[in-house]
Amino acid sequence: VIEQVASISANNDSEIGSLIASAVEKVGHDGIITVEEAKSMETSLKVVEGMEFDKGYVSPYMITDREKREAILENPKILLTDHTVSSAQDLIPALEVAVKQTKSPLLIISKDLEGEALATLVLNVASKVVKACAVKAPGFGDEQGEQLEDIAILTGGTVVVKDQGSELKDITEAHLGTAEKVIIGKNKTTLISGGGSKKAIDERVSILKSQSNVATSKWDKEKLDKRIGRLSGGVAVLEIGAATETEMKEKKGRVDDALNATRAAMAEGVVAG
Repeated sequence: VIEQVASISANNDSEIGSLIASAVEKVGHDGIITVEEAKSMETSLKVVEGMEFDKGYVSPYMITDREKREAILENPKILLTDHTVSSAQDLIPALEVAVKQTKSPLLIISKDLEGEALATLVLNVASKVVKACAVKAPGFGDEQGEQLEDIAILTGGTVVVKDQGSELKDITEAHLGTAEKVIIGKNKTTLISGGGSKKAIDERVSILKSQSNVATSKWDKEKLDKRIGRLSGGVAVLEIGAATETEMKEKKGRVDDALNATRAAMAEGVVAG
């Protein structure tokens, strides 16, 4: 049924239909599926490590794709902290690593980013000194620290933790995580191909599974299971191939439409017939 819905929504393109169906099969109904431009004319599907969480950019000035209203960062360095970043001084070490040492974009995931720090970052982004985006960390209270740790394991970074006395001013490149690509919307962030080792991710998942098995409250168990799904689910990347830019735009549009229709159909439960 999924394949039929997807094919019809893609103007009866059965190739797109079957690709979307296999993507859903690989990452599940709630899985993350993204659409990219392929480097060749072939259209294909790959599944990579990655995750998505429900927080978006802290300022619309950070958007890079006006049409989709998203900030897209390729191969960024990722700063993870439970500090509220408010002084511009706190940002400087991470910006230096990104801009000077590695010439990479910078993604900041923190408890919050405000005041002078936010103004400085927006100014640097607007004047094209750096490609950067800031996002609030997912979760609340103790759980926020745990979710930051999940992201650190996925990206191969280290969380700068207030209670452990680690300061933002002492950051080096070793603290920063990486990913092949990050897509940040108004209310969600998708990390694709994090730099963390598969072994570390698997170990984290098994720890979370044992916590979930002994959790006494339904609420705690649900939250743990959601985090397990997030860390182990992966991301399906549909790479769209085309001969010309016009064809690429048209084909990508059809894939987006087909994906949206498929998601809607799965949410409502389409009856075949």
